[in-house]
Amino acid sequence: MDKRPELLRGVVHPWHQDHFGHMNVRHYAPFFDDAGYHLWTVMGIPYSEMIAAHGIHCVAAQVSTKFIKELTAGDLIVIDGAVARLGTKSVTFEMRMHHADTGELHASCEQVEVFFDPKTRASTPMPSPIRDVLARFTMA
Repeated sequence: MDKRPELLRGVVHPWHQDHFGHMNVRHYAPFFDDAGYHLWTVMGIPYSEMIAAHGIHCVAAQVSTKFIKELTAGDLIVIDGAVARLGTKSVTFEMRMHHADTGELHASCEQVEVFFDPKTRASTPMPSPIRDVLARFTMA
């Protein structure tokens, strides 16, 4: 099993560029956000099942992006991801953005998601079946 499955592929378009000629920081967030949604399904826990089976979902509590090497219009990207940490009520994902042609690392994103009960509007403990699946994708 791949602990860092591929989550998303994309292309850097000219409108992603800023006045310096590289992808502006504001455009990394949508790529990583979309990849984060795919991560749940790739791990076998679609959001629809999490809500139906457990009556909960996750909300982003903290997101931190590291910009490593610039990307320019026409660059193709691939994002992979894994579980970095498991808490009682939260999970931390680490996603990496690579150049699809060269494999070079361009950015990484750490996202803390908190399990959330929409009825009480408060955090809630992570269900054991979900923890078991997430543990299989935890980085060593």
